[in-house]
Amino acid sequence: MSRDHTAISAFLDAQAAEAGAARNTLLAYGRDLRDLSDWLGRRGLALAGLTREQVEDYLSFCDAQGLSRATRARRLSAIRQFTRFALDEGWREDDPAIRISGPGRAKRVPRTLDRDQIMALLTAAADLGRTPVDRARNLCLMELLYATGMRVSELVSLPVAGCRGDPAALVIRGKGGKERMVPLGPAARAAMRDWLALRDSAPQGSALYRLLAGRGARWLFPAPGAAGHLPRQSFSRLLGQMAVAAGLDPTRVTPHVIRHAFATHLLEGGADLRSIQMLLGHADLGSTEIYTHVLDNRMRDLVLNHHPLADVQTSANPAPKPAT
Repeated sequence: MSRDHTAISAFLDAQAAEAGAARNTLLAYGRDLRDLSDWLGRRGLALAGLTREQVEDYLSFCDAQGLSRATRARRLSAIRQFTRFALDEGWREDDPAIRISGPGRAKRVPRTLDRDQIMALLTAAADLGRTPVDRARNLCLMELLYATGMRVSELVSLPVAGCRGDPAALVIRGKGGKERMVPLGPAARAAMRDWLALRDSAPQGSALYRLLAGRGARWLFPAPGAAGHLPRQSFSRLLGQMAVAAGLDPTRVTPHVIRHAFATHLLEGGADLRSIQMLLGHADLGSTEIYTHVLDNRMRDLVLNHHPLADVQTSANPAPKPAT
């Protein structure tokens, strides 16, 4: 497998696990990025050295091929997602596609959940699992995800050493090895204390005890496998089960949607964008600004539905009185 195809596969795996991308979306991303890779290959180039000029040349090539505006917009979207991923992973030091204007498509507002839906998920997490150990772990996973806005890869690979002593904040190692500190609320701290107590007192000979005797000892959420911690795909499946138990559509509840909910609810509560950027670990404030679109839509609906003058046109033109 070529280096380009290896990088594309890693990107698609991350999109499936972290962003919950649908199968058709993944297939489209894969086709678009392989087409770009083939175009570069014919010129003796590769994705690793992709420049802004090459992206623009490729889009011009697509236009000359007669591809529709929607197709060209989709291809640019795939390139942008890939180059942002490459930047976050530390594969490159810049994002060559970030400032390229596309052929015109509305910016997509991120999917999110309201507070009641999050509370339903937390309640479901506390009841999901065959044993008290499973239920405590699942609640801790969900509480930490919503309390911190972590990426799922950051959540499942939390070292246990940084979680001991009832910390008021966690140090999270993000993409590219960058570290950030995220505070924990009372509910998340309580869930983590309860999980650690059960984790540390695993009966000798139990499955959890055997995990802690091996590679799993290092991680907050140990699991079988080469990594020693819970795979992100396994957590995504768990979250789908929580969604069903909470009465939500599991296809609309992903780890990344919880991350969006964390940011959106902070913004609604009055947090500033710069603080949210730091908590999320975004390299660029532009990645954080999309949450203002969610808030703008909600504020607009609030005004239209609840402002005393929202119905002013109807009031100014009352229905005629019946003749007497």
